[in-house]
Amino acid sequence: MHIHILGICGTFMGSLAVLAKELGHRVTGSDANVYPPMSTQLEAQGIELMQGYDPAQLTPAPDLVVIGNALSRGNPAVEYVLNKGLPYVSGPQWLADHVLQGRWVLAVAGTHGKTTTTSMLAWVLEHAGMSPGFLIGGVPQNFGVSARLGGTPFFVVEADEYDSAFFDKRSKFVHYRPRTAILNNLEFDHADIFPDLAAIERQFHHLVRTIPGQGLIIHPTSETAIARVLEMGCWTPVQTTGEGGQWQARLLAEDGSRFEVSFEGASAGTVEWELTGQHNVANALATLAAARHVGVVPELGVAALSAFKSVKRRMEKVAEVKGITIYDDFAHHPTAIATTLDGLRKRVGDAPVIAVIEPRSNSMKLGAHRDGLPESVKLADQVFWYAPPNLGWDLAATAMACPVPSQVCTSLESIINEVKVLARPGTQVVIMSNGGFGGLHGKLAKALED
Repeated sequence: MHIHILGICGTFMGSLAVLAKELGHRVTGSDANVYPPMSTQLEAQGIELMQGYDPAQLTPAPDLVVIGNALSRGNPAVEYVLNKGLPYVSGPQWLADHVLQGRWVLAVAGTHGKTTTTSMLAWVLEHAGMSPGFLIGGVPQNFGVSARLGGTPFFVVEADEYDSAFFDKRSKFVHYRPRTAILNNLEFDHADIFPDLAAIERQFHHLVRTIPGQGLIIHPTSETAIARVLEMGCWTPVQTTGEGGQWQARLLAEDGSRFEVSFEGASAGTVEWELTGQHNVANALATLAAARHVGVVPELGVAALSAFKSVKRRMEKVAEVKGITIYDDFAHHPTAIATTLDGLRKRVGDAPVIAVIEPRSNSMKLGAHRDGLPESVKLADQVFWYAPPNLGWDLAATAMACPVPSQVCTSLESIINEVKVLARPGTQVVIMSNGGFGGLHGKLAKALED
């Protein structure tokens, strides 16, 4: 059948398109913002992309329209679908009905680290010869593609708490019915759809209600919000990670690049990998617990993690020019910014670190995180904030409150000029945004080269 996807360049919808193509459907899609890595991945898969939401793109009528959660009433394509009575469905519902039905679903939920942990888990199962299917909100470098059907009943999915569609305000993850669930952490986010943390906790409770009694829930001991969720009701066995938990790590390198894993007091070996940061060590423990639930012994999981290569746009080194290193990172929440900079600082020591940050997520634009931003950048030596034209709050005041030198820039050119003045061999430049940032990474690399 012909499936047309509205909002196809979102990380979730783009992955969905890959699965639909693999199932043998003809897949087309449209989006307002067509940019890499998703656009290049889709084009490589032979999926036709259209810019914008012109109703003419829906003639002749597709057999089914899958509508992304970024689209709402008033969008010309959405109005056309409704007026013409075309069959439509949300992305998570389509995934549940056509891919996840009858499979052993391993879901990774939480505010931070979902994409990296889902990638780790898919890789550990792959390394163990289990050929899992997966859907990941990013492109894991061990696979080079963000989704596939796989060759066994196991399917690893990034389980997002964001809403499903304009006509289904439940969190995406309530559709997935996992047997194994990682609940990584929980903080306030998505201020455009959730009024407070309690509202998100309620959605996580709905997820917990769907996990069978013969399943498994994995969570860190340190997360009070997750504890509150489980206090609302839990019908499933639980394993814990971190201090006082069944799964623990002992750091052998301060930056988290080497650590020993133990399960219930017994050593399972040492992970030595390219990643840094305490947050990734925590992600690794949850991964090993989930993999063990489907039969991967911890020692085998540890060996797999040592060969794990991370995810595109998660502290991805994109250029090294004249001794200056440029990273692309997806961080768009104060906690994620802080943990990213902490991991980098522990790796590079006293080397100069420049952070370039675009407050682009809906929560950022609404100012929901602005109070936490100044403290989040304390481990950088210099911060440049990009002020998009539609930001509804005073970014300059945030910059003034930072404990390190901070400056607001209103154009990519001014950021490039400022970084060029400061950067010298050994400088680490980390660019943080959950969007394409106007191709800043490549433009900066070229400017430094020139």
